[in-house]
Amino acid sequence: MASKRLPPALQIDGELRFNRSDKGYLSGKRIDLLEQIEATGSISRAAKAAGISYKAAWDAVDAMNNLSERPLVVRSTGGAGGGGTRLTEFGRQMLHVWRRMQREYERFLEQVALGIEDFDDIDRLLKAIAMKTSARNQLRGTVSSLEKGAVNGSVTLDIGAGQTITATLTNDSIDELQLGIGSPAIALIKASFVLLSPDPQIRISARNRLHGTITTLRPGAVNCEVKLSLPGNRTLGAVITNESAEELQLTVGQPCTALIKASQVILATD
Repeated sequence: MASKRLPPALQIDGELRFNRSDKGYLSGKRIDLLEQIEATGSISRAAKAAGISYKAAWDAVDAMNNLSERPLVVRSTGGAGGGGTRLTEFGRQMLHVWRRMQREYERFLEQVALGIEDFDDIDRLLKAIAMKTSARNQLRGTVSSLEKGAVNGSVTLDIGAGQTITATLTNDSIDELQLGIGSPAIALIKASFVLLSPDPQIRISARNRLHGTITTLRPGAVNCEVKLSLPGNRTLGAVITNESAEELQLTVGQPCTALIKASQVILATD
């Protein structure tokens, strides 16, 4: 089996920007343009090397010159060299200062990263937030139990505060996700897959029971959105019909149990 490609580690990154009167003056792309002008002596060649249009290059040069107390770039015409574009002495000084400050800024960011506790946990959280999925409910946990059968397996996540979620998935999926006891994982559950009952002891085949309190009831034309507050500051969303909400006599502040089949829980890893 091919090894799973791990995502790159989280890094704190940034770019130094000089502004004047709340307007962009010098930044990474403009610095690149200035360096290319210095190297080529031509605005057209500099624009091509910087990956921008000829017009965009001149617009950037004009903006920098307009915001600067002295021109950074000048255009020369005629002469033995046939003219061209070059940096002024002041432009070269600004370029040098910006590069030195950028290096110091990068060193500062490295020190900030070293000083942040649980930086890896922040990395995982940001990846989970950025993950695009149609499943409204995303609950992070740690694998506490794993059993394989002939074809399918059962994986249980400890999501904290004494609550667990069990998912049924194929053995191949377990291997592909590289799941094991103690592995972090995210349970993805569509809101429409969540059943609700005010009775925590209701007899039903759904394996997962999450106990919480109703915090939101938002009726629509046909369906009603219900949000439960779970222990550990977690929230679970469900979508049921307005008729079901009325029959169950659901109200905000009422204890309620969410019921979810193990086969309707999808697991994901960072």
